[in-house]
Amino acid sequence: MASTQMKPVAALLLFLNFCMYVIVLGIGAWAMDRAIDYGFIIGPGFKLPAHFSPIYFPMGNAATGFFVTFAMLAGVVGVASAIAGINHIRSWNASSLPSAASIAGVAWTFTLLAMGFACKEIELEIRNARLRTMEAFLIILTVTQLVYIAAIHGGA
Repeated sequence: MASTQMKPVAALLLFLNFCMYVIVLGIGAWAMDRAIDYGFIIGPGFKLPAHFSPIYFPMGNAATGFFVTFAMLAGVVGVASAIAGINHIRSWNASSLPSAASIAGVAWTFTLLAMGFACKEIELEIRNARLRTMEAFLIILTVTQLVYIAAIHGGA
């Protein structure tokens, strides 16, 4: 690569994004576990309600199920992006850039989608502190992941 000036910036953003994606995965796993344990239970002889949703989360609003699902997808792909990014930061040459940049782009796209559901959940207002934390992390991650993509391309 022509410039190594962006390498420390990219490494810092990579570490920050990795930590934030792990936190998003932890909160998302808590929400998913809570939804499975305390979600909708249909016993024998009961009919499904008229407005039954298979993505029902008892601790939030109508957007919570979609938000948590896509946040967990963004978290998994974001951690995979960090693993590919570590390889790119370590070697910092043109042959490692395409894999790191492509998976970072996919992670950013999933993060952007989850941020959209976070904005909808903020608009609907009924949620707890953990979901608000995950919303904030995803909104911040949308920006930092995009800056990370720019940083690794800036070093090319």
